[in-house]
Amino acid sequence: MVRRAQPERTCVGCRRRAPASELLRIVAVGDGADLSLRPDPARRLPGRGANMHPDPACFAQAVRRRAFGRALRLTGVPDHGAVAEYIDAPTTTSGQPDRARVASRVGRPT
Repeated sequence: MVRRAQPERTCVGCRRRAPASELLRIVAVGDGADLSLRPDPARRLPGRGANMHPDPACFAQAVRRRAFGRALRLTGVPDHGAVAEYIDAPTTTSGQPDRARVASRVGRPT
């Protein structure tokens, strides 16, 4: 049996490398002064993405260091409210965020 290497990405918060499956992808939506960051747990939204551990400490570091703007090559300051809500989202018994609740917060249908 042949094992395939998993792609690795760097967390914009703590700067540690981890398999892409363990990181949350963040994309910028909008243009100009109306930029906002959106979580992309399914890794399907178009555009350049930044990766981050789904951990409040990594999120705080990324915001403090202004890492999202550099990683996503943005010129303005994006609104990161949706990502903050996703990171603080209550989890179900499986340990995963409640997808229906998160999708309604992000503005996507379930």
